[in-house]
Amino acid sequence: MACWPTGRLLSTAARLVEHAWVEALDQLGLTHAGMVALHLLCSGPLSQTELAHAARVQTQTMSRTLERLERQGYVVRTRDKHDARRHSVVRTDAGTVVWEKSRTLEADLFPELENADAMRDALLTIISAASARRW
Repeated sequence: MACWPTGRLLSTAARLVEHAWVEALDQLGLTHAGMVALHLLCSGPLSQTELAHAARVQTQTMSRTLERLERQGYVVRTRDKHDARRHSVVRTDAGTVVWEKSRTLEADLFPELENADAMRDALLTIISAASARRW
């Protein structure tokens, strides 16, 4: 692997990290989308539309994520008294507990890196450059 090009190393690392995340989140009964939604609810209730916008996903996608979280008892959705089409979403105590557990996954799964900030900066540079070429 030492002679692999950087792109191949990044691709391999990304796949392995993704698999580790999916397994760990699955053990908590979460998906990545569910973890994001629970995180966004830290500061209080939001509408499904506000959650979708903040997560940068379609409203229908967020609705499916919230349906699953609601079945698991991690969120509660209530209809707005003034607009029946609008739902307010709030994280439950169980949702807070599982979100708190998910917050340590990175530290639990991956080794601490000596130059983590430098690696993050390099990854952000690569992502930015690759994104600019795509769009």
